[in-house]
Amino acid sequence: MSAYFVLAATAFLAATILPFYSELILVPLLLEGKNYTGLWLAATTGNTLGAVVNWWIGKYMLHFEDRRWFPFKRETLHRAQAWFQRFGVWSLLLAWLPVGGDALTFIAGMMNVRILLFLVLVAVGKGLRYAVIIGLTIGF
Repeated sequence: MSAYFVLAATAFLAATILPFYSELILVPLLLEGKNYTGLWLAATTGNTLGAVVNWWIGKYMLHFEDRRWFPFKRETLHRAQAWFQRFGVWSLLLAWLPVGGDALTFIAGMMNVRILLFLVLVAVGKGLRYAVIIGLTIGF
């Protein structure tokens, strides 16, 4: 049971801005013969919940946009919001991408994407990603 918790926690951290890679835990657990359905569920859930942290930060960070310490320039912020409006919420299916995926979930919060829609799209994308990793590892 602890292996699944460790995987979920690692997947959670990997979805935030912290530099974690859940595959480094997932693949060895698969090779040990752990239940791949349980591993898939743990990784997908943890990674999706980590993305919710980014969504929440994006949603509430805009309240501080006019502060001197705010980490983004106004033009960069508006460019990111315009990009998200252009491609829409369906881009959240790509939240699993190693580069840019975390930014998508952050921007979704800034754009006030409804949390239920966010959860569904992000979970589907991340779940498919983990299914592919599992399939490639165990030879589906």
